Amino acid sequence: MITQVLKPDAAAYDLASRLLRAGELVAFPTETVYGLGADALNAQAVLRIFEAKNRPADNPLIVHIWDASQLDALCEPSPTARRLMDAFWPGPLTLLCRKKTTVPNAVTAGLDTVGMRMPSHPVAREMLRRAGVPVAAPSANRSSRPSPTTAAHVYEDMQGRIPLILDGGACDYGVESTVLDASGDVPVILRPGAVTREMVRELLGACEVADSVMRPLREGEAAPSPGMRHKHYAPRGRLTVYRGPADRVAAAINRAYDASEGRTVILALSPHLDRYQGRDTMSMGESLLEAAQRLFSCLREADARGYDRLLAEAVSEQSVGLAVMNRLARAAAFDVEDV
Repeated sequence: MITQVLKPDAAAYDLASRLLRAGELVAFPTETVYGLGADALNAQAVLRIFEAKNRPADNPLIVHIWDASQLDALCEPSPTARRLMDAFWPGPLTLLCRKKTTVPNAVTAGLDTVGMRMPSHPVAREMLRRAGVPVAAPSANRSSRPSPTTAAHVYEDMQGRIPLILDGGACDYGVESTVLDASGDVPVILRPGAVTREMVRELLGACEVADSVMRPLREGEAAPSPGMRHKHYAPRGRLTVYRGPADRVAAAINRAYDASEGRTVILALSPHLDRYQGRDTMSMGESLLEAAQRLFSCLREADARGYDRLLAEAVSEQSVGLAVMNRLARAAAFDVEDV
């Protein structure tokens, strides 16, 4: 299969729409990461996503829409979910809603809820509008690999596996959408993202974070959100995250670096890089927001440079930092050292 990479013009949108309606796959940019989309109401098309990604079938997908009028045919949002939609859609927020029978079980991994999202990226919105179908889409990478934030990342993983990648440039946020369960009295974040706990609390007065955000799922524990059960976001080299007071973290990382065999790199925020002089380093950016934007690119760059070992500073779990730490911990298979 030849994989075309096209800039989003009228011809590219028309091709994407035809492919989606014909049951084929299209990769497209969102404000979070690139998605790998199929017609969410076509079970056979949805199964092609799992095949292209080598994705486990018990990992649910998120359904993308361009207009709230599409909800009625797909799900039953709670009143709390409606308030969140009004506040944060279009945007990087996925809401779990009671699904209707129109949604194939392949989309939800057999769960009775479906994750619904209305992206804000103009390319995603125009593609969804022209296609006229809801689109199920996980991130457009091979399963367990770092999520793609550029079309080049998608091509690296999906060349020959899908017919089309719409190239909309680099993604704004760089981590996947927040996944929020708003079915109970208090909304619960299952996967942190750019819509933060603090933002939801400001709107609703309460918001909790599932404890599974920073630990692996237990044997037999359900995975209502993507990115919970299986190894995710991982570079090819072994990654360890160090958490604790800044001086102790720097000392532990320097000791590990000096004792390591093979090529090793240290990942840290730019203001901290002078703690690691004389050693290979990679900046995750100046701030938590930049760390979110750059994290997956850094992990892919470490692969491209052939690093066998990655040593990363933990970041604050406040605001979008929780999303960064969630992705770092899962990329490290929860190899997190408290120092």
